[in-house]
Amino acid sequence: MAGADGGAGAGEGGIVRRMLGQGGSRTVDSETLIKEVQSHVSAALESGYAYNTTLEQSDAFLRSRVLSRMGLVVMYVDLVGSTDIALELPVDRVATIISAFAQEMARVVTRHGGLVLKFVGDAVLSYFVADENSLRAADSAVRCAIAMVDVIKRGINPILTRAGSPELAVKIGIDYGTGIVVRYGADEQKSYVDILGPPMNIAAKIQARARPNQILVGHDVYTRLHPTMQAEFAEVAWGAGEWKYRARETGEIYRVHGRKA
Repeated sequence: MAGADGGAGAGEGGIVRRMLGQGGSRTVDSETLIKEVQSHVSAALESGYAYNTTLEQSDAFLRSRVLSRMGLVVMYVDLVGSTDIALELPVDRVATIISAFAQEMARVVTRHGGLVLKFVGDAVLSYFVADENSLRAADSAVRCAIAMVDVIKRGINPILTRAGSPELAVKIGIDYGTGIVVRYGADEQKSYVDILGPPMNIAAKIQARARPNQILVGHDVYTRLHPTMQAEFAEVAWGAGEWKYRARETGEIYRVHGRKA
């Protein structure tokens, strides 16, 4: 860890220490969160409320870890039906809804101790640092995913329905593994930084297999969950040819677990 903070400013070093030493799984007041979401989305639809969420915290953290490996729980959240929304609504309304969705999902991530890596179209890619405690990171990520579905159902959709807009749904995939932080360029402050590694790819592949508002987790996440949370999941029975990814350690088909409805 000495190399992680070396040369970083006080702000970046503080972020590193917070991310690697997060106190237990965060308790988030769901009712307060829902009310905040409804207030934000209503304001966005009515008066063009401008969000102020940025990716600066993640960017600073990753710059302090360039060329290093770290354990991560990665979460890929994709909006369902955005194409239909784009066809049904005016461009400005589409942009407002997609932006509100992405920003509210980002707020849920940070509330649960994670960081948002990037927005990819109508998807949100985030991660929970697992270097110090992968069990805690797995629990936090799954609690975050559960909160996201709740925010969509009880926070965002009632506001969209009242405004005459289509309801939203999400597909969520979560996986655990080692990521490598890379910087694309020589400028330590401005060159683009990103994370490479199996959990980034597998989380996306798992998400693609999910049903609307379903949470799917890779087996490496499932084994790290608290037993009470494990009980909320069941292994997915894939049909022939539906899922071909194999675990590198065993060579067997990588098991995936879905949260029970």
